[in-house]
Amino acid sequence: MSHAPALTLQNVRPYDGGEPIDVVLRDGLIARVAPAGTTDAEGETVDGAGRWIGPGLWDAHVHFTQHVIGRRRVDLSETRSAADVLDTVVRARANGWPLVNGMLMGYGFRDGLWPEPTTLAALDAAISDIPVVLVSGDLHCGWMNRAAEARFGLQLDETGLLREGPWIELMHEFDEAGDMPLSAYQEAADAAASRGVVGVVEYEHADNVTEWSERTAQGLDALRVDIAVWPDRLEAAIAQGLRTGDIVDERGLVEFGRLKVVVDGSLNTRTAWCWDPYPGMDPSHPHACGLESVPIPELRRLLTIARAGGVEAAVHAIGDRANTEVLDTFEALDMRGVIEHAQLVREDDFARFAELGLIASVQPEHAMDDRDVADHHWAGRTARAFAFGSLHRAGAALRLGSDAPVAPLDPWISLSAATARSRGDRDAWHPEQRLPLDVALGASVRSSVAVGQPADLVISDSDPYAADRDELRAMPVAATLLGGRFTWREI
Repeated sequence: MSHAPALTLQNVRPYDGGEPIDVVLRDGLIARVAPAGTTDAEGETVDGAGRWIGPGLWDAHVHFTQHVIGRRRVDLSETRSAADVLDTVVRARANGWPLVNGMLMGYGFRDGLWPEPTTLAALDAAISDIPVVLVSGDLHCGWMNRAAEARFGLQLDETGLLREGPWIELMHEFDEAGDMPLSAYQEAADAAASRGVVGVVEYEHADNVTEWSERTAQGLDALRVDIAVWPDRLEAAIAQGLRTGDIVDERGLVEFGRLKVVVDGSLNTRTAWCWDPYPGMDPSHPHACGLESVPIPELRRLLTIARAGGVEAAVHAIGDRANTEVLDTFEALDMRGVIEHAQLVREDDFARFAELGLIASVQPEHAMDDRDVADHHWAGRTARAFAFGSLHRAGAALRLGSDAPVAPLDPWISLSAATARSRGDRDAWHPEQRLPLDVALGASVRSSVAVGQPADLVISDSDPYAADRDELRAMPVAATLLGGRFTWREI
């Protein structure tokens, strides 16, 4: 990667306390850190005017194309019932909402607490002449009408919902990204940079090596990207010689990451794989406790292939049964890696994350979005749900992310949710699970403000340690630097 010219940031105060400092950046790295006014400046000098500086922020879990596409879908995030959704999509159609490949697409409904279920008949009665595809807020199911059923050769049941594996496969047939210009990705990357983001972990189910290499070659350079590979591309990637940690693009911004495997479903779709049945479910029903999306023997096979090929693993596990089984699999293979989500964990399993050297990659804003549905569907279990504090106290390494578009791609929102466990006018939900701010910040970065570290930095107008919950959530960012060059600047 070509390096930016030398730059000196003067009179900035470090997030971790202390007197104002000057920071000299050279060749993409931090070259000097000294008390303000005591070092010779190099290159352009920028007066921080006493603002606060910290390492650039990472979002440890995004679906970037879904995040970009979400801006073109009918917004269903404020709907609270099936009737709300139907009203919203009918209005959108009447107002000429743009179709995508002849389909009306919507995103963001959450039906976990709806007073009435989705039905194929109701959506078909609302709009029948074109395919309608409505994506759930957690990306784990879709509600479709008969025109969509016919277009994709499906056999939907009376709910009109397609869930988990079949749905995740279908999402890649929509081809919404086919005509998406680079500018749409650039806009989303710039928006992330404006919030202090220097890097994301990309879990999009796509040919991420090719697609992200093309994007950076065409000038998208506002972010570092740690890309995942899914099982259907794993062996091909290994055959190409790709290993975790390899840089795969000419700009030096895209790093080959981990194998992504999805072992269970989600809370909102009641498919997270749990030890106990969901309320109201017949215990004899095959999915009363959720869904095992990838059988554990298949998980073990995939992880064995990945390990032999030098590829680490990141495994989606939301329910407590899923987490136990995934922990057992990593232990049996003596393999380190990441457990994505870890939303419900048995008490005996918290310590195993640290014992096995596994990272818990969690999404704090999900706890705010899902607290009511968790109280309902995981009644009596929520003391160990979204239990970031328990994971931290047990010694687990944490990484914070958004799962964008499921939650906003904005680490300050994650930091606020992790440390306050509340938003709006609501009290803290299980406040014992709050994280200290220094721990939450540490779980949101990959570097530090020290000599020799990457010159990936964020400068904020306020001190995060002096900010209350809402101030932290809306933290004003004055500048973001990646490799010593500004990707966002208001100073």
